[in-house]
Amino acid sequence: MNVLNKHSRQFTLDGNAGKMECLLDAPDDDAVPIGIALVAHPHPLYGGTMENKVAHALARTFVGLGYVVARFNFRGVGASEGVYDEGIGETDDMLIMYDYMVSEFPHLPVALAGFSFGTFVQARLQQRLESEGRPAERLVLVGTAAGKWPMPPVPADTILIHGEVDDTITLTQVFDWARPLDIPVIVVPGADHFFHRKLGHIKNFVTQLWRRN
Repeated sequence: MNVLNKHSRQFTLDGNAGKMECLLDAPDDDAVPIGIALVAHPHPLYGGTMENKVAHALARTFVGLGYVVARFNFRGVGASEGVYDEGIGETDDMLIMYDYMVSEFPHLPVALAGFSFGTFVQARLQQRLESEGRPAERLVLVGTAAGKWPMPPVPADTILIHGEVDDTITLTQVFDWARPLDIPVIVVPGADHFFHRKLGHIKNFVTQLWRRN
């Protein structure tokens, strides 16, 4: 299991399709967390798991910012029950995780972060949370799934990070989606979809740009 430190722990939640295999990472040295971050992994039918290196990098980044971070394997991945549901059931499950974390750590702001397919799930979750009057604090989307899935609009302060030579989701697709929203896209030179040898840029950009609303 890809844990971050001695404060990491495995747990399970009851999802709509069965058990959800989850991982919680807390800040070092028993520090009181300043927020909650939920991290969503890439496509479950193409090897995506919560241990994906980009998802892991996002988790590590938020732990470094003082957030308590929760990840879980989507339906049919690892020990999580159920089958892939095209982002619909996965969003429902992320909402269950959201409600659980808010109940465990009340009064803390919540950040949503995702990679590839996970960006679709988190954007859909934010849309739902907004409709309920309880939007997340801010989003971080890496390898945004524009052109692959029907990405809903996201807030103007969303951090978008994309690889220059991503041939899974092209820069053109991301710009075509982000342009009407007037959201800047941070382009990492030479980075492919999985940010091979470029993961440090994700941590650096998020850390530098993060701010409390």
